[in-house]
Amino acid sequence: MIAKIIVDVAANQTDRQFDYLIPPRFQDSVVPGIRVIVPFGPRKVQGFVMGVSETSGYNIKKLKEIEDLVDVEPPLTRELLSLSEWVRDDTLSFHISVLKVMLPAAMRAKYRKEVMLPEGSSFGNLPAELKPLFQNEAIRDMDELLKKMSPEETKLLLKSVKQGILQLQPVVGTQETRKKLIVVKPALSKEKLKDYLTTLSANAKKQRELIQHFIEHSEEIPVVELIEKSGTSRSTVKSLTEKGVLKQEEAEFLRDPYEGREFHTTEALPLTEEQYQVIRPVHEAVTEGRHETFLLHGVTGSGKTEVYLQSIERVLSMGKEAIVLVPEISLTPQMVTRFKERFGSEVAVLHSALSKGEKYDEWRRIRKKEVKVAVGARSAIFAPFENLGMIIIDEEHETSYKQEEAPRYHAREVAITRGRFYNCPVILGSATPALESYARAKKGVYHLLTMERRVKDVKLPAVKITDMRQELREGNRSMFSNALIDGIKERLDRNEQIVLFLNRRGYSTFIMCRDCGYVAECPHCDISLTYHRTTQSLQCHYCGHTETIPTRCPECEGGSIRFFGSGTQKVEEELRKVLPEIRIIRMDVDTTRKKGSHERLLSDFGAGKGDVLLGTQMIAKGLDFPNITLVGVLAADSMLHLPDFRSSERTFQLLTQVSGRAGRHEKPGEVIIQTYTPEHYSIQNVVLHDYVTFFNREMGVRKQAGYPPYYYLAIIHVSDTDLNNAVKVTEKISKFLQSSFSENTLIYGPVASAIPRIKDRYRYQCMVKYKVEPKLTSVLQEILKTYQGEMSKSELSIFIDTNPYMMF
Repeated sequence: MIAKIIVDVAANQTDRQFDYLIPPRFQDSVVPGIRVIVPFGPRKVQGFVMGVSETSGYNIKKLKEIEDLVDVEPPLTRELLSLSEWVRDDTLSFHISVLKVMLPAAMRAKYRKEVMLPEGSSFGNLPAELKPLFQNEAIRDMDELLKKMSPEETKLLLKSVKQGILQLQPVVGTQETRKKLIVVKPALSKEKLKDYLTTLSANAKKQRELIQHFIEHSEEIPVVELIEKSGTSRSTVKSLTEKGVLKQEEAEFLRDPYEGREFHTTEALPLTEEQYQVIRPVHEAVTEGRHETFLLHGVTGSGKTEVYLQSIERVLSMGKEAIVLVPEISLTPQMVTRFKERFGSEVAVLHSALSKGEKYDEWRRIRKKEVKVAVGARSAIFAPFENLGMIIIDEEHETSYKQEEAPRYHAREVAITRGRFYNCPVILGSATPALESYARAKKGVYHLLTMERRVKDVKLPAVKITDMRQELREGNRSMFSNALIDGIKERLDRNEQIVLFLNRRGYSTFIMCRDCGYVAECPHCDISLTYHRTTQSLQCHYCGHTETIPTRCPECEGGSIRFFGSGTQKVEEELRKVLPEIRIIRMDVDTTRKKGSHERLLSDFGAGKGDVLLGTQMIAKGLDFPNITLVGVLAADSMLHLPDFRSSERTFQLLTQVSGRAGRHEKPGEVIIQTYTPEHYSIQNVVLHDYVTFFNREMGVRKQAGYPPYYYLAIIHVSDTDLNNAVKVTEKISKFLQSSFSENTLIYGPVASAIPRIKDRYRYQCMVKYKVEPKLTSVLQEILKTYQGEMSKSELSIFIDTNPYMMF
C-alpha cells in the first residue's frame, strides 16, 4: 500500500503529495488524517497522510518507507483534509501551513537533533574534554549541549561528528504534554474492605477513615485530592498500598481551564416577537438539514445571544454539534459563562488566553466527541467536529476573523464552506455588519434577519457629540470636555459606572523637540516611538524596540522635549488629577498580558470594584453590565484618517459598538463622543443609531472609488533589506500583471507601503482590482514560483493577500 503524504517542508518545490510505502506493521494504522514520520532527503520530517492508494506513479522499488507513526487516531477528519485543499487554493498558501493551523500549537512538529555514540563505538575514542558530557547519558540533545558549551568545546563536538566519533540523529517530536497524576483506588472488593476494617485496631483512626471512604466511594481519585478530602496523609495511603488494600497508578487527566468555577444552570428565556421572527427560519433550516447563510443584523442589546443559544439547543436536540466564534479574548469570559450556564459540560473553549496544554486538552475533548459545542476565537473554526449542525460568528464584521499571516484565511469564508459540506446553517451576527456582508444580504446571497429593538424595549442610549475645536476656543485644553467631566461626576454621585474608550495604548503617541521639530523614531521601522509611563521607556508597537527617554534633544541638544498625543495610561493619570478618589480599571495590551487578567479585570468591574472601565477596542463590544450608564469616547476620529478605504466603516462600527455598552438594562444610558470632525457622516450616523443610512452613504463612496464590495482586491507585498531590490522586483511584478490580466482588471503600483519600513525591511506593494478575472490564481501562483529561488537565497520576501483587510 502507498501513502500520499504532505511533508512538513514549506517550500514551492515540496508543496505537493509524496508517495511512501506503508510497511506491513502499519498497514492497518495508516489512514487519511494521521501524522507520520518519514525520511526526506538526509533528515526525518513529519508528514500528513492525505490518502492511501494501491498504486503509485513512481517506481515502487525506489519508494522509501514510513518510519513511524505520530498518532494512534487521526487528528484531522476527512472533511478537514478536504477543507485544507480549499483553503490552500483560496489563500495561495503552502498546503502544510494550512494543515498545521488546523491543529492546536501543542501538536505542531518540533524538530531537534540528538547526538550519540555510534553503535559499536567505544567511549574511549571520545576526546577527553567531551567525555564528562556523555558520562551519564549516551544520547544528548544537540541544541541543549551547544547552549552549555564553550566555543572550544563546540568546535571539538562538531569535529567529532564530522570524523564519525559521534553520530547526529534528527528526531521529530511534538509539544504535546498530557497531564498525568497518581491516583488511588481500592485493590479489594467492597465486602473485603469491610472485612479488613474489622481487623484494624481502634487506634488506626486514619486508616479506618480512608477505608471507609473507599467503601462509600469505590472510584479512583488523585492522591492530592484524596488527602485534601479525607484529611489523611501520604504515609497512611502508602501504608495501605504496601498491605495490598489500596493500589496506586498513573492516570491521564484532561485539563479544565474552568476547574473550580461553578456555573449555575439557566433556562431558555422567553423570546420577544422580533427574536421569534428571526429564529423561526433558522430552526427550519436546522430541521430540514439545509445550508443557508443568515445575516442577523440586530442593534446592541437586542438579544442576539439568546437567539444563538436557542438555535444551538435545537441543533443539540437533533444530536448534532455547533461552533461559536467570538472576536476578542475579552468577549470570551462573558460568552463562555452564558454557554456554560446553558449547556454545562457540553462546551469546550478554544482561545489564545489558554495555555498550550489547556487548549490541547479542550481540542481532544472535541475530537473524542465528549463535547457538542466549541466556543472560541478565529482558529476554533477548525474544531474537528464530524456532525456539525450550526456555525455562529458573533460580531461578524470584526477584522480579527482574518488571519494576517499565512495561511491568510477569513473565518467567515471557512465557516460558509464547512456549512455547505454539512448542509447546516451559518449565522453571521452583528449590530454593524461588514459592508460586504450586508450588500450580499441585500442581493439575496445571504438571508437577512433584522432586530431593531432592544429586549424589553429598553431605549438605545442618547448620543451627544462634543466638538473639541469649540472646547479649545473656550479655553479647555484638557483631554476631557466639560460635558464628559460633568457626566462622570453625575454618575459617581449616583453610584453608577462609566466606560471610557480610547483606541490607543501607552502614555503619549510620540515625543517631539519644540526647538527643532525632532521626533523620536524607531531605528528599524518608519514609525514614531510611543512613550510608556509605567516602564519609563519609548516603545515601537511594530517590532518591540525599546529606548530610554532622552532628557535633551539628540539633534539640537535643546531641553524642550515634550509629549504629544494621549494613550490610555495618560488618560488614567489625567482623570485621577481631576477626580482623585475615582477607581479606574484599565484594560489594554499592557494590563492584560498575564493569563486570566481579562476575566479578573472584568469580574472586578462587574462586582463594582471600579467606577470607570478605561480601555482600547477590547472593551468596545460584547460587555453587558447593568450599571453602566455613561460611555465616553475620546479622540473618536483617531481611526478616521488612516490610509485605508475601510477607515470610515471601522470608525462607525467601533463607535456604535462601544455606544451599545450604555443603558442595556433598566437605567437609561448616555454616550458622549469627543471629536475634531463632528460633521463626518460616520460619526453623525452613530448619533442616530442608523446603520442603513451609513451603509447607503458608504456604498456610494466605495462605488465611486472602485473598492469592495464593487471590486475584489488582491495585494502583492514585496519586502527586502535592500531597498533597490524591493523596488526592482515590485516593478517587474507590476509589468507582468499588466501583461497577463484582461483590460478590465486594474493594476496599481508599485508604491511604497503606508509604513515603508518595518524591522529593517523595506516594503513595496502592487494592488489588483477586478470584478471577474479567470486567470487570477494561476498568474499569482506564477509570481511565487518565479521568485522562489531568489527568496530562498536572499532576504527577499513576497506574500500575496487575496482578500486584504489591512492596507498597510
